[in-house]
Amino acid sequence: MGPEETPHRVRMTPGARRVLEAAERLFYEHGIHAVGVDLVAAEAGVTKKTLYDRFGSKEQIVVEYLAGRDERWRALLADRLDAVAEQGPAARILEVFEASRVWAEDHGRRGCSMINAHAEISDPAHPAYPVITGQKRWMLGLFTRLAGELDPAGAQRLGGALMLLHEGALVSYGLGVLPDPFGQALDRARELLGG
Repeated sequence: MGPEETPHRVRMTPGARRVLEAAERLFYEHGIHAVGVDLVAAEAGVTKKTLYDRFGSKEQIVVEYLAGRDERWRALLADRLDAVAEQGPAARILEVFEASRVWAEDHGRRGCSMINAHAEISDPAHPAYPVITGQKRWMLGLFTRLAGELDPAGAQRLGGALMLLHEGALVSYGLGVLPDPFGQALDRARELLGG
């Protein structure tokens, strides 16, 4: 599967949802490689056979875990961007950082699930790899589009700088090495935006 292809997704039955909920919690808390399907099945209250019948492989569970988090993130972000749409592109850019702060506090105390997953999955042949890289490409595209509304000629440069600030804040939050990394990133973003 190439990095731009949409990954295969599984139809969610109640048993599959239980498996996915357990896998999400375990993968995020302990790491993808550290968690086996036996533990996921036990936590979900299903047999290993049921797990494989629903997903086919651990790799597919990882795809569903990451794709589901990405879908929820994009939905949260869309709602928040819609709420500030009339305030203009600079407000929408800054809202991405605010949304990330809210997401991290509610869903990401261990940092970005995509970055964490990439530390374990760097093989482009892995079916979850396009989900990981696709999410980051999408974020870069979002920043670049919003930057283009402010400065069409400098959209690539500004979008890239905003992406670096955003990703740095995500990593710093997960590591706990800086106080209020999203606040600091917001301050730098305001400077880049001339405000």
